[in-house]
Amino acid sequence: MPSAAQIPIASPAASRRFAGRAGLLYGTLFGLIGTHTPFFPVWLKAIGIDASWIGIISAVPAVTRFTVLPFVTALAERRHALRGAIVLTAFATAAGFALTGTQRLPLAVFVAYVATCAVWTPTVPLTEAYALRGVLRYGLKYGPLRLWGSAAFVLGALACGLLVDVIAAERLIWIIVAVAVLGAASSLGLQYLERPASAPPATHGDKTLRDGGFLAVIVAAALVQSSHAAYYAFASISWQAHGLGGLTIAGLWGLGVLAEIAVFALSPRFVLQPASLLAIGACSAVVRWLIMAQEPQLAILAPVQLVHGLTFGLTQVGTMGLLVRLVPDHATARGQGYLAACSGIITSVASILSGIVYARYGQSVYYIMAGMGAAGGMLILLVRRRLHHPHNSASGG
Repeated sequence: MPSAAQIPIASPAASRRFAGRAGLLYGTLFGLIGTHTPFFPVWLKAIGIDASWIGIISAVPAVTRFTVLPFVTALAERRHALRGAIVLTAFATAAGFALTGTQRLPLAVFVAYVATCAVWTPTVPLTEAYALRGVLRYGLKYGPLRLWGSAAFVLGALACGLLVDVIAAERLIWIIVAVAVLGAASSLGLQYLERPASAPPATHGDKTLRDGGFLAVIVAAALVQSSHAAYYAFASISWQAHGLGGLTIAGLWGLGVLAEIAVFALSPRFVLQPASLLAIGACSAVVRWLIMAQEPQLAILAPVQLVHGLTFGLTQVGTMGLLVRLVPDHATARGQGYLAACSGIITSVASILSGIVYARYGQSVYYIMAGMGAAGGMLILLVRRRLHHPHNSASGG
């Protein structure tokens, strides 16, 4: 496989066209996450689902990441059909959320949500693989592409925050459905990526995906990102219980993502190695969750939310930087699938555990999240020196 320096760079017009369409897709995908993540648990509570069931249901996306998702990403890669897979999963996701919205019994919601997540969770890794190929092919930077997703997350959360004080919480699911439909429509605008003229042997990618350095990266990244499990499942519920209104809750989510956007926008200027960025993200997670465990007041909670730029954003930039170095271009979808599967295993356990712990101990659940961040940080520090010298041909090393 040619090195990154040997990959022909397309014209500026072609690069802008790819970046615009990829940015629009990121926007709609993460606009959906922005409406879903803060307010899907609120909808579950509004229709009478208890905390234990919310923890179980919240674990469903994580479970599908290590069961269904790797097969979807591998199949799309084998068939050179990243775009087609994105379109198919985006439309199926919209239909799945509409089906979920018609259910009320816990088991029925669970089953419908399982079916939805089976087609929804592969969409983001497929998009990440599509974007990383564009990064190499068009000479782009990952952070500026990805920031459009974060910006849309803020808009989605704010829109739901405004609506939650106006409409019945039982109707929030239809806002989620509407944004999913927008995502499906935007996927149709993606351009086809040319199939490589001569694909390297499959064993080359397989060997890379079994390498100890790659495995350490995805486990460390999964631990840090999965440490957000209790935050995603119970932050809005906890804040609502403490008397915060829907717009304030949306603003808190928005603060975190604004910090994330800033990190993505500035990422092309970062001089630290990707492994160091991931380590900083892990250390920040430990500090953030220890503070959250103390049930901070709004005056403290607001600045703590800004640390999301480090715990999520910097971790994401570091992880993707490492994957670009370690994973060959022809194996990007499988690499993303492995990362998502590992994250799914850890997040599913963390989500279920957080539901049980939150039901009994409330905010103390964040001590477990802090421990996960610490474990991810220690792991990446152990292999950091090795990762500073990638040997993968895809990186030119």
